[in-house]
Amino acid sequence: MDGTMGLRGLLCMYVVPLLALQAMPAQGSPTGRPKGSEKRQAVNTAVDGVIIRNLKVNCKVTSRFAHCVITSQVVNNADEAKEVAFDVEIPKTAFISDFAITADGQAFVGDIKDKVTAWKQYRKAAISGENAGLVRASGRTMEQFTINLIVGPRSKATFRLTYEEVLKRKLTQYDLVIKVKPKQLVDHFEIDVDIFEPQGISKLDAQASFLPKQLATQIIKKSFSGKKGHVLFRPTVGQQQSCPTCSTSLLNGDFRVTYDVNRDKPCDLLVTNNHFAHFFAPQNLTNLNKNLVFVIDISTSMQGQKVQQTKEALLKILGDMRPGDYFDLVLFGSGVQSWKGSLVPASAANLQAARDFVQRFTLEGSTNLNGGLLQGIEILNKAQGSLPEVSNHASILIMLTDGEPTEGVTDRSQILKNVRNAIRGKFPLYNLGFGQNVDFNFLEVMSMENNGRAQRIYEDHDATQQLQGFYDQVATPLLVDVELQYPQDAVSALTQHRHKQYYEGSEIVVAGRVADHKLSSFKADVQAHGEGQEFKTTCLVDEEEMKKLLQERGHMLENHIERLWAYLTIQELLAKRMKLEGEEKANLTAKALQMSLAYQFVTPLTSMTIRGMEDEDGLKPIIDKPPEDSQPLEMLGHRKTFVLSASQPSPTRPSSNVMQLPSQVTGVDTDPHFIIHVPQKEDTLCFNINEEPGVVLSLVQDPDTGFSVNGQLIGNNARSPGQHEGTYFGRLGIANPATGFQLEVTPQNIMLNPRSGGPVFSWRDQALLRQDEVVVTINRKKSLVVSVEDRGTFEVVLHRVWKGSHQDFLGFYVLDSHQMSRRTHGLLGQFFHPFDYKVSDLHPGSDPTKTDATMVVKNHRLTVTRGSQKDYSKDPRHGAEVTCWFVHNNGAGLIDGIHTDYIVPDIF
Repeated sequence: MDGTMGLRGLLCMYVVPLLALQAMPAQGSPTGRPKGSEKRQAVNTAVDGVIIRNLKVNCKVTSRFAHCVITSQVVNNADEAKEVAFDVEIPKTAFISDFAITADGQAFVGDIKDKVTAWKQYRKAAISGENAGLVRASGRTMEQFTINLIVGPRSKATFRLTYEEVLKRKLTQYDLVIKVKPKQLVDHFEIDVDIFEPQGISKLDAQASFLPKQLATQIIKKSFSGKKGHVLFRPTVGQQQSCPTCSTSLLNGDFRVTYDVNRDKPCDLLVTNNHFAHFFAPQNLTNLNKNLVFVIDISTSMQGQKVQQTKEALLKILGDMRPGDYFDLVLFGSGVQSWKGSLVPASAANLQAARDFVQRFTLEGSTNLNGGLLQGIEILNKAQGSLPEVSNHASILIMLTDGEPTEGVTDRSQILKNVRNAIRGKFPLYNLGFGQNVDFNFLEVMSMENNGRAQRIYEDHDATQQLQGFYDQVATPLLVDVELQYPQDAVSALTQHRHKQYYEGSEIVVAGRVADHKLSSFKADVQAHGEGQEFKTTCLVDEEEMKKLLQERGHMLENHIERLWAYLTIQELLAKRMKLEGEEKANLTAKALQMSLAYQFVTPLTSMTIRGMEDEDGLKPIIDKPPEDSQPLEMLGHRKTFVLSASQPSPTRPSSNVMQLPSQVTGVDTDPHFIIHVPQKEDTLCFNINEEPGVVLSLVQDPDTGFSVNGQLIGNNARSPGQHEGTYFGRLGIANPATGFQLEVTPQNIMLNPRSGGPVFSWRDQALLRQDEVVVTINRKKSLVVSVEDRGTFEVVLHRVWKGSHQDFLGFYVLDSHQMSRRTHGLLGQFFHPFDYKVSDLHPGSDPTKTDATMVVKNHRLTVTRGSQKDYSKDPRHGAEVTCWFVHNNGAGLIDGIHTDYIVPDIF
């Protein structure tokens, strides 16, 4: 993962072709905006009859995990169809997780599939030269997402894009940067950033590069207190104008939010929903002295501005060296030369001599990259063995090149092997690739294999500042050989937890899964080497504090900690696969693909398709993540325009934790959340039932055979005062009267024919039971499956919970029901056979991170919300997120009758 950037996003919503805007003149005033002018101006923001009614960005940041939603509504007031473009930029390191368009009363929502399937199914990839992905590299750190759409006369279209990323701390702060460029005045423009950091926020600022300082002070609202921070930017149309009489917009540049958190403790440990996040950034440590060697490419391709900027950066860096540091310089062209050939202290005399050397050196010949690197490595290795005074320093090797190896050893695999064998894991190698002609993937792999990272230096006027900026990040090492350790029996699926060095102003983040019942023993031990001493600390989980945090942030904290782990894991798997081949690479790729699908991320292995849309060639749009080393897109080139097909059903985006999408399971689990899979729509609906503990609900009832499944609710013993009364299924009764079969299931026991004194089994048993046409399979400590011959298959999932949270409980899933009679009813049974509904009018809901919509079902018109629930049928421990339309008020309007109609007196 590229550690050199924060979170950035660019908004660009415009009409194609872009026409000059006309606006009514306005009288001058102290603020440049006469009273009442906003209303007059707002009606003159149309381009060729099309206006952007609103453009909103809502970012929720929870424990460094940023969830950003861009929503824009465009209105075509013309009497003919118009072409519009939704054009945004998001960070290269972010993953798109959702996209939806609402137009002509229909909702078109993206489906995320594995890339191979998506292109085969939707893009007819055999077309020669076809490249219709909607996302392209743009600039240094961004990816540009563009989709062109035909909007009918007197119609509107709403676009909604969601992307997610973990913010990385750099130079003592987290950056969230949104590049703003709407290209016309917008009636309702808004950026709303909400931050929640359990450690407490220590500083918060927001700036807009495109606004005069006085105006920015007036209209950017920012505040923070304790764990919460908030930034709101909502300029009126008048405040957007570039001058009082102009129809052009000021909004063209960076909107930047920066913040940091309190560092009262050396680390912060959050555990929720069987996942943890560990943030390590200790303060008040003594700086480590460094052993620093620069290896610089002086081949003739560096001539001109590149060598001049390199020299300027080296002179600045030499000026920043500390008295206790040691250093040397190595140059490579056709040959290899070093300034001293060994480390020397950063004395005033040595620094001046080094500056003279930098100013005098000249370019020569080709690129002996292998020789230059091995010379630099030898200098550091020799010093560690022969100079006792530098043995405890932090050694760092930085190499800069603008080309590919052309002299000496040129085989890349051999160079990688040589460097690996020479360094032997003793210090990090940082590779800087200058310009576009380097093999950046090669440099990345080399750095990753040697505990460092690679960064591209762009050929531009600020290349000197880019080089200096990189050096600043590694200029102050505080710890070396950092290892974060966790109880082996308590954790799994750890992200990277060993780091060669920790630098001032940065942060180490580790995430993983926590085993059931291990919260009380869960801790983190950190060991490292500091200046003159060993560094050791232990981080514990504050259970009471975690309960308070969950009450304050609720599901969002649980969801974001798990998605933070998934994001980091996928990024690390994608990075590791770069340096593997054959079966190892295939296995890692399969794991990264499975997680990308499970958490619905558009990654290099997945694609998002939008059904119901096609271009002039009949091809459907596809959203891909560009290759890491792809070049920026020229916007004047080929463009695809899509139209909406009214004959298509309203598609929605499913989710799954396995390779098959979408989830095919109907069931009920947790508090209690009902999940209804609708196969003919390739979609899922959800609803909750809120009832008192002790109530028994009818889940499945087949009047033709008498087969039934009923469930009794239990309460939450650990509920805090004022907290929602959570209820769960604590007792299930499954009956087949035709054969006298009864099965009572609780979290403690499984009882066959309990009313006639049948056998009792424990969840510790592994057993296969058969009674006439019914087969029961008990899977030890996990689940049981009930198969009724020629009728259906059902699964009960056991949930063991952490001591003190709430009681153990059960989940119930319908794996197969196609042979159940058409008169089957119950809260789940009524959905065993096809039914129809239509979703339209997608719009932001009361929670800006979620989409609301209108659903017409069973002659009812309902407001529903796009959300997610957990399906534990395939993974009883961790579950899989299922994206669904949530029906409020106990499923009113979706279920037949009202929910109290399903209350029965007993589980049998």
